[in-house]
Amino acid sequence: MGTTLGFGEDELRRLAGPRSFERGLSYLSSVSALEIGESAITATVDGTDAYEVELTEHEDGLTGWCSCPYGQEGNFCKHCVAVGLAVLREAESVPRRRAAAASRGRQLDAWLESRDRDELLALVREHLAGDRALRHRLELRAAAAGSDLGAVRERVLGLLDTRPFARYGYVEYADARAYGLQASEAVSALRALTDTGRATEAVEVARAAITALGRTYGEIDDSDGVIGEVASALAETHLDACRAARLDPVQTADWLVDHLLGDVNDATDIALSDYEEVLGEAGLVRAHELVVAAWRANPKGWTEKYLMEDLMRTEGSVDALIAVHAADLSPTGATHLVIAQELERAGRPAEALDWAQRGLRESDPALGPDSRLADFVCERYARTGRPADVVAVRREVLLRRRSLTTYQDLRTAARVADCWDEPARAHALDALRADTRPRKSLGPSGSALVDALLDDADHDAAWEAATAGYADGRQWLALADGIRDRRPADALTVYLRLIGPLLTRTGDATYEHLVELLLSVRACHRTLGTEDAFTTYMTALRNDQKRKRKLTALLDQHGL
Repeated sequence: MGTTLGFGEDELRRLAGPRSFERGLSYLSSVSALEIGESAITATVDGTDAYEVELTEHEDGLTGWCSCPYGQEGNFCKHCVAVGLAVLREAESVPRRRAAAASRGRQLDAWLESRDRDELLALVREHLAGDRALRHRLELRAAAAGSDLGAVRERVLGLLDTRPFARYGYVEYADARAYGLQASEAVSALRALTDTGRATEAVEVARAAITALGRTYGEIDDSDGVIGEVASALAETHLDACRAARLDPVQTADWLVDHLLGDVNDATDIALSDYEEVLGEAGLVRAHELVVAAWRANPKGWTEKYLMEDLMRTEGSVDALIAVHAADLSPTGATHLVIAQELERAGRPAEALDWAQRGLRESDPALGPDSRLADFVCERYARTGRPADVVAVRREVLLRRRSLTTYQDLRTAARVADCWDEPARAHALDALRADTRPRKSLGPSGSALVDALLDDADHDAAWEAATAGYADGRQWLALADGIRDRRPADALTVYLRLIGPLLTRTGDATYEHLVELLLSVRACHRTLGTEDAFTTYMTALRNDQKRKRKLTALLDQHGL
C-alpha cells in the first residue's frame, strides 16, 4: 500500500451512508489510540462502550471493521467514519507514520535474521510455553513433516473443532476470527503433506476435514466471511492433492457426487466442474451416470437440479441444460432469466431475449416478475435503441410491484426517453397511492408513496401524505431531517414524538438513537431561536432519566 491515503470524505460517506456519516462526525473527538501502519489503520472509539476499529485500504477500495453491534453485522458504521475522518485530519503525517511502521518491520526482520539458531529456538520455546494455540499449530506442522498420518488426522480435525470457541453451542461473531486463524493451520498442514510427496494421504485427511467443517459451519457466525475463506482454501487444497495423487477417476467420481448430494457442502461449495481434469473421460462418464440417476429420482430437488446443471455446463450441452431449467420454471420468472443468461453466454442473444420476454409475460402477478429479469430485458432494449419499450416494461413492473425501487426505475427510464413530465409522475404516484392504506400508528410498515415523495425531495407532498397516516417511524424521521432547515417547528414536533417511546426503554442502541434525536431537537431550537426552551426540556429529561448512567454519560459526551 502507498504512503498516501486512497480515500476521502466522499468515500467514507458512500460506504457509511449519509446518516451514519453524519453520526460519525460527532464521534471524531472520541477517537483514541490511533495507529497508522503499513497495511491497516487501527483505533479505539468511545461510544456506549470502547469499540475497536480497523480500516484497511485495498486496491479496490476501503473496508472497515468495528467491534460495535452494528459493525459486527458487516456494516461500515459511524465509528469507522470517525476513525477515517481522524486519519484525514492528520493526512500530512500519514507518509511519515507509514514509513516509521515499515522501518520498525524491517528492524524486526533484521534483528531476527541476526540471531543464531540457539537464540531463535529459545525465543520460539519461550512463546510456546505461554501460547497453547501456537504450540498446537507447530505440533501439527511437525506431525505433517513426519510419517504419523493418524496424528496428522487427529490434529487437523482438532483444529476444526468448534467446541473451544462455542459458548452456547454456537461460535459467535466475536470468536469467529480466532477460530478461523486456528482452522487455517489445518489447511497449511494438508498442503505440507502434498508438498512432501504424500498427496494420497492429504486427500484422505482433507475429505475428513471437509466433512467436519461442513457439519459445523451452520453453527458459526461467519458475517465477515473468514471461515468461508478457510473452507475455500480447504477445498482448493483437496483439489490440488487429487491432481498430485493421480487417484482412480471412477472412485473419485463416486466420492465427489456422493459429497455433492449430501448436506455438508455449504461451507466449501465444491463444484463438479472444478474436477473435470481430475476425473478425465472415465470419471466424467461415471459422474454423468450418478448425477442423471439422482436428478431423475428427484427432479425438483434443489441439490439434484443444481448438480445436473453443473454437469451439463461441464459437458458443454446448452440445450440439455435449458431442458433441465425448463422442467421447473419459477413463477417469479427467475428461471426464465437463468435460461436467457445461458443462451446469451452461448452466443444466442435472440433466443435469450425471447425467453426473458416470455418470463415477463408468464410470471405470476402476485410474485413477479423478478427484478433482475426486468433489468435484463430493459438493458437489451436500451442497447438496441428502444427507450419507449423500456418505459413500458418499467411501468408494468411498477403496477405489479409497487415500491420505491420500481418507481425509481420508471423515473430513470422515462427521463432517458424524455417523457417524465408532471402527468407521468402523477400517474406513477397514483399507482403507489392506490396500493397504500393509512397507518394510524408509527408501525413497521410505511408506504412506498412516502418513500417516493421523499426521494423526489417533494417534502411538502410527503408531509401531506404522512399526516394522512401513510408514514411509519422511519419515514417520519427522514421527513423531519429533510424539512428541518425550512420548517423547523414541524420537524421539532416529529422529533419530540419519536423521542417519547424511547424514554421508557433501555439499552445501548436506544440511548444512541435517543441522543441523535436530541441533537436534532437542539438544532431545531437553535433555528427557531428558542434555546432556553431546549435547556428547560433537557433539564427535565435529565432529571427524569437520571438513573440511566450510560445515557447520562452519552448526554455529557455530546454536550446535551
